Amino acid sequence: MHISKKLALARESNKPTFSFEFFPPKTAQGVQNLYDRMDRMHDLGPTFIDITWGAGGRHSTLTLEMVKATQSQYGLETCMHLTCTDMERSQIDDALRCAYKAGCTNILALRGDPPRDQDKWEAKADGFRYAKDLVKYIKAKYGDHFDIGVAGYAEGCDDHRNVDLLVEHLKEKVDAGASFVVTQMFYDVDIFLKWVEKCRARGINIPIIPGIMPISTYASFMRRADWTQCNVPSEWHQALDPVKNDDAAVRDIGKDLLADLCRRLLDAGILHLHFYTMNLAQSTRLILEELALTPDTSGTPLEKPLPWRQSLGLNRRDETVRPIFWRNRNTSYVARTADWDEFPNGRWGDSRSPAFGELDAYDIGLKGTNESNIKLWGKPKTLREVTSLFIRFIEGDLDRLPWSEGGISSEADSIKKNLLELNKNGFLTINSQPAVDGASSSHPVYGWGPAGGWVYQKAYLELLVFPSIFGTVLERLNANQNLTYYAVNQKGQLLTNTKDEGPNAVTWGIFPNREIVQPTIVETVSFLAWKDEAFRLGQDWSKCYAPGSGSRKLIEAIMSQCYLINIVNNDFHQTHDIFDIFEGLAVGDLDLSFEDDITVDSRNGNGKIVNGSGTSDTERNITNGDRRTLPIHTNGTIHAH
Repeated sequence: MHISKKLALARESNKPTFSFEFFPPKTAQGVQNLYDRMDRMHDLGPTFIDITWGAGGRHSTLTLEMVKATQSQYGLETCMHLTCTDMERSQIDDALRCAYKAGCTNILALRGDPPRDQDKWEAKADGFRYAKDLVKYIKAKYGDHFDIGVAGYAEGCDDHRNVDLLVEHLKEKVDAGASFVVTQMFYDVDIFLKWVEKCRARGINIPIIPGIMPISTYASFMRRADWTQCNVPSEWHQALDPVKNDDAAVRDIGKDLLADLCRRLLDAGILHLHFYTMNLAQSTRLILEELALTPDTSGTPLEKPLPWRQSLGLNRRDETVRPIFWRNRNTSYVARTADWDEFPNGRWGDSRSPAFGELDAYDIGLKGTNESNIKLWGKPKTLREVTSLFIRFIEGDLDRLPWSEGGISSEADSIKKNLLELNKNGFLTINSQPAVDGASSSHPVYGWGPAGGWVYQKAYLELLVFPSIFGTVLERLNANQNLTYYAVNQKGQLLTNTKDEGPNAVTWGIFPNREIVQPTIVETVSFLAWKDEAFRLGQDWSKCYAPGSGSRKLIEAIMSQCYLINIVNNDFHQTHDIFDIFEGLAVGDLDLSFEDDITVDSRNGNGKIVNGSGTSDTERNITNGDRRTLPIHTNGTIHAH
């Protein structure tokens, strides 16, 4: 949606809103860390985010990749910066084409800063000299597809200190087709408000969004103030100078100063705040909490049009149905369906046979580096140590597992005891939801969709079950007429008691003046696509560890032996009956050890343990020049009792 339209809707309801700016990091790990931070900051409820464009397009490729990811995978309405400094017209065309294909509908058109190796900016022969020229070009090329924002300077910019002249330039940009203004950072509210009055008097009536720079350290605060040559009120110096060497104190005082600045803006009728986050979350979040603008502090839950996060990619805004299997893997689902020509709207469709993308595509495999995953999950060598990781995840002590991109949701609270019991008994749960029998669409936990509606869902459970206990589980499932299931192993052997391959809605909502919405389903084709991904994630986890290590052998054994089962209780009045299937069942040998192999090198005549640990008897039996690998424990079958 266009930013100007979002701002108009917020103004109609007199609702303060906010947005965040980010910039492309320099390293691949920095990009992933930023995506994780964006994902968390999504829950603060920004109206939009924007992503900067390097001088001369230095980071343009990464900017375009990030716009595509934030729109499609993270569901964040994204405004792409686009500068014309030192840019060929072909580069501008490529950037606009990529933004369009990413589903982006908002551009911040800027002249931009000169590249670092140039003292001043220069227009290319076929390029654009001013931002107004870029605005005209975008409007001529794409009509009303893009909502175009431009920059405003209440205290002058680097090469123009004449504010009155800059207001004239801003009017020219507005006349060229700009529909909102984002300002340079400032700390003096009086100067800003007088400048806004000047803009209004000149006939600039589009939304003016103030740029807010949080304070994280004293040095960065002073550096940015000097760079922009903005006025810093004397009372700010008086508050910050005495604690300038104490970063925590600077952040705390800075939070209060910025919160007061924002309150004055809101009181003056400026209802939208744009935060220059510098790719950090804490300082911005503290200000928003102080202003009671976050869902947790305002008492108003974040609006959820659907029970899963919507993609804003091209042609995806009307998507309303997804398989539940990717409930905790939103990014990979969007990546695997990125090439679809159309997306389900209203119902999944029995005649539809979706083709899911390859498992080797970006964003589908296991998240994180081997080192970070080992740090997070340790080096388990027994099934009990693996179940303890799942238990920690359910208790909220672990922020992700291979099958979950983020932490467990509060929706699981009502079945937390059941999930803990299952995992303690050796069943590994990777997805679940409780039954809901008519909760208000505004319910803080279960609610979604427009106000005045009622939402429902069936109890659902997905878990890994070992073959030694699988037969008993299957017998109990087949004996319960309310339960339907799919079970498959790594080899693809599928078992089910469903009557056909059609979709089974497990979440639905009833709203005024609308047909019933069924946004989450279970069905055969997509489950088999998910099966490949689920087992692949386990394999990727095992490969975090060295070949021959106990951890790798343990996880490989789990993946090769277990069945992946999903169960639906079609009686949506019942939450806990689904867990009765596992009553009295437990996996044996929880402490079976999968130890590291021993590699012994005696080329110097002396037995030497290279990897793992062994006994002195083992070392004494090694002969000269012999090199071998001796497993302490071979992979065995984990039994039930």
